Amino acid sequence: MRRDPEGLLVAMASSIPSPSLNHSLSKAKDWWEELNRSKSWQDGVFYALAALYAAIAIVALVQLIRIHRRVRDYGWTTQKVFHLLNFLVCAVRASVFLFRRPAQHVGPHILQSFLLDLPGLLFFSTYTLLVLFWAEIFYQALSLPTENLRPSFLIINTAIYVFQIAIWLIQWWDPMLVWDIFSRVFFAGVSFAGALGFLLYGGRLFLMLRRFPIESKGRRKKLREVGCVTAICFTCFTIRSVVVAWSAFDKKAEIDVLYHPILNFLYFLLVEILPSALVLYILRKLPAKRATSTAYKAIR
Repeated sequence: MRRDPEGLLVAMASSIPSPSLNHSLSKAKDWWEELNRSKSWQDGVFYALAALYAAIAIVALVQLIRIHRRVRDYGWTTQKVFHLLNFLVCAVRASVFLFRRPAQHVGPHILQSFLLDLPGLLFFSTYTLLVLFWAEIFYQALSLPTENLRPSFLIINTAIYVFQIAIWLIQWWDPMLVWDIFSRVFFAGVSFAGALGFLLYGGRLFLMLRRFPIESKGRRKKLREVGCVTAICFTCFTIRSVVVAWSAFDKKAEIDVLYHPILNFLYFLLVEILPSALVLYILRKLPAKRATSTAYKAIR
């Protein structure tokens, strides 16, 4: 079989990027770098994030007040604590993004880490509270003991906060890059654990409701509620885990920094703002005035 040197040369030439394509890519890269360096873009993005978080904080607070007025005799229920933590997380985020530029230069470094990273841990605690709630329902439906679930939830969350504070203290004492990488990998692992928690208990509760023999409007609504919240939270925690782990080893993928405003906007929109808004909308229904189920049992 004869070789076709001319055809080979044509194929090789077609695989080489054209000068116009290289010029377009270069212009796009320059535009991206110019946008990242633009103080007006940075401030605009951070103010937009502050406004979005403030709006969600107001919604969570209003819903908390409505729930408290409806079931004030039941003390601090799981539902009330969830909305309170949602309000706190979003209020802190809104405050930080409103003063994002001064926060970048606040000292010492441990205080900056506290302001920027603590809301992420609070977000984890807020939404894993739903995992606890679903686990209690699942165990009760199977007549299994539930007295160890809440202590386990508190122990796990306390251990995560203690470990993270220890990392911050080590970074303050020995500010080496390896500790920053370790901190991000740890947070990525925590986020991945949250995703698995939603998949495990949300998925099991969803399957249990599907097998429930009685067909009713309430069952269908609860099935949609559990399925949607599980999908939303599993997705947002998975995205957060991947992005944080990636940013630990690639400076170009860093988030929560001044010089990546668009990445900041997309990241927080996907992993906190949209999930919070959707979950608050899905769980907007108020409890019955005389609830008798353990779903609104006061936290002890």
